[in-house]
Amino acid sequence: MEEEKAKKSSRTVEAAAEEEKERPVRVYADGIYDLFHFGHARSLEQAKKLFPNTYLVVGCCNDEMTHRYKGKTVMTDQERYESLRHCRWVDEVIPDAPWVITQEFLDKHRIDYVAHDSLPYADASGAGKDVYEFEKRLRVNMGLKKFREKVKKQQEIVGEKIQVVAKTARVHRNEWVENADRLVAGFLEMFEERCHKMGTAIRERIQEKLTKRQLIGLMYDRYDGDSDEYYYDDDTGEEYSD
Repeated sequence: MEEEKAKKSSRTVEAAAEEEKERPVRVYADGIYDLFHFGHARSLEQAKKLFPNTYLVVGCCNDEMTHRYKGKTVMTDQERYESLRHCRWVDEVIPDAPWVITQEFLDKHRIDYVAHDSLPYADASGAGKDVYEFEKRLRVNMGLKKFREKVKKQQEIVGEKIQVVAKTARVHRNEWVENADRLVAGFLEMFEERCHKMGTAIRERIQEKLTKRQLIGLMYDRYDGDSDEYYYDDDTGEEYSD
C-alpha cells in the first residue's frame, strides 16, 4: 500500500512538473488605457509576441486611483476594462489593478515577466519613485543570479578541460619529448647538409669565374698589338688574315 502511494505521489509530481514546463509564459502589462487606441494595441501586441507561447495578462487601474494619482479620464473604468477585453492580443484583464506592483501581486497571478516602458513612471508616494522599481530590482537580481550560475558552469567546464589536458600530458609526455628530440635532430642534419651544398656551389662558382678571368688575361697578353691583323676562331683554332 505504501509503495503504491509513493508511486502515485511520484506520478503526480512528474505530471505537475510537466504541466508547469508546458504552460504558457505569463506576461503582465498594466496602464490606464483611456480612449483605447492603436498605440495601446501595438504595445500589447509587442507584449503578446515576446514568447512563442504567451498568456498576456493586462491590469487596468480603477477610476478612484487614476483620478487621485494621474488625473481625470474620458472613459470610466468599466468602459476601459471592456475595451481591453475586446483587444485580440489580451488573454485576461485584471480590474482594479494596483498602482505599484508587489511580490504578492506577482505570486498571486503567477506572473513570469512584466512588460512596461523603459522610462520611469512615478508612484503615489510623491517622492518620484518608479512604480516598476521593485520589478526592475527583482529582474536585476535574477539576472545576476543567472550570470553567477553561468560563470560557475563555465568554470566547471574549463576545470574539466584542464584536467583532461593535464592527464593527457602526463600520459604522452615521454612520447612528446622523444618526437621533439627526433624532429630537432632531423632539422639540424638537414640544415647541415644544405649548408654543405651551398658552400660547394659557391666555391664552384668562384673557381669558374677565376678560371675565365685567367684565360682572358692570357689572351690579351699574347696578342697585344696584333689584334688588328689576326684573330682566331674559338672553335677551330685557325688563323685568319684581314
